[in-house]
Amino acid sequence: MKNYKNAILIIVLAVSNMLMAQNELVNLWSNTIPGAITNKEYQEIEVIKDGELSGTSKVVQPTLSIFLPNNEISNGTSVIICPGGGYGHLAINKEGFKVALWLNSLGITAVVLKYRLPSDSIMIDKTVGPLQDAQEAIRVVRRNAKKWNIDVDKVGIMGFSAGGHLAATLSTHYNDKVYEASDDVSAKPNFSILIYPVISMIDGVTHNGSKTNLLGESPTGSLIEKFSNEKQVTAETPITFLVHASDDRAVPVENSIYYYNALKKNNVGIEMHLYQEGGHGFGLGVTGTSLFWTKSCENWLASIKHLEK
Repeated sequence: MKNYKNAILIIVLAVSNMLMAQNELVNLWSNTIPGAITNKEYQEIEVIKDGELSGTSKVVQPTLSIFLPNNEISNGTSVIICPGGGYGHLAINKEGFKVALWLNSLGITAVVLKYRLPSDSIMIDKTVGPLQDAQEAIRVVRRNAKKWNIDVDKVGIMGFSAGGHLAATLSTHYNDKVYEASDDVSAKPNFSILIYPVISMIDGVTHNGSKTNLLGESPTGSLIEKFSNEKQVTAETPITFLVHASDDRAVPVENSIYYYNALKKNNVGIEMHLYQEGGHGFGLGVTGTSLFWTKSCENWLASIKHLEK
């Protein structure tokens, strides 16, 4: 009983700490979630580490955690953050909440997207479930632009690892009709920030865990082509900032290189930083040359006039 009470206390403290930082938590979908299958046995799992909410999996109800910057430095730019986790879980603290606080320090409104992870247990078509959530996230942010002091023309998408794949998928599939939208608000991001992203679904380049979780064990060639985002780039794809480490053994650096080449071929604005060291999953930077990517990103945001009021 004592251990049970201690566990409950840890969870309460973790949630309280998160709520102190975020300004608002809202359900992504106000009505029925498109393509959802009701499954009462499928329940979200939260991981608490060192008194903080570290990760989550088996997401049933996607949410938006809104982090508002100080009014004195708020510049109207907003970024929706997609944490990574191989489409099997979400590293929602390291690649979500902590990133949101850094963006707030730049005057940016940060929105952490807790998106549904692809699962046949709760989705009619698991390949589009995360994309449905990402499209709706952009629309919800734009619908609440006045409330959250956001410029509808300065809404970006950001993703880490598999979350980077989702962000790149949104950037190349924002016009795909994957659900019936309630209005004509655009789901196209104005820019994207991709950190050690999974881009391709092609064998030898992709992250196999992400590919299997999203597309299944034996996806068709057309499905692989559709979700290999380097093959879906057009001249209308949003300008992009890319970060990757050359020694990444989980998601090969070729993912970012292929996306860079596709963007360049289509004359889309692109800045890429490839670091000698950093491995995978370095978040805001922990070691090696990748430690400094946030400053480079800040400079890029300033260069595209998204840090100005």
